[in-house]
Amino acid sequence: MSSSHDSVTLRPDPRLPLWVVALGLALLPLPWHPWPTFVISLFGLFLLIQTVSLRLEFEERALIVWQNGRELRRFPYDQWLAWRLFASWLPGLFYFRETKSIHFLPILFSPKELKEQLETRLAPLQQPKKNSNP
Repeated sequence: MSSSHDSVTLRPDPRLPLWVVALGLALLPLPWHPWPTFVISLFGLFLLIQTVSLRLEFEERALIVWQNGRELRRFPYDQWLAWRLFASWLPGLFYFRETKSIHFLPILFSPKELKEQLETRLAPLQQPKKNSNP
């Protein structure tokens, strides 16, 4: 994790793409066409390329998504309504909602660092709660 002037860039974590590729390859000996293996493994390779090329930077006022050193998108914290990590032990998915849109991102970076930054920078923000109606 690198930081400067109150900004933190998350380290890449290739576990999710490697799990997806392994799942695809594990399907190869099953008695059906090779298409499921091909499609799942190709998706895993796509995620692996994204792991290498994408970076998340938490700065003072916004989350910035970088691809190969070029800023793709900026998400100002004051526009966030909620966030949640699903199966971060895998790692799994990162969900956050802004005033105008909802985002689901595969966790392709350190889930521990992601959670730390979310809790540090968005502590007062309430995470969505499960509906507890009887």
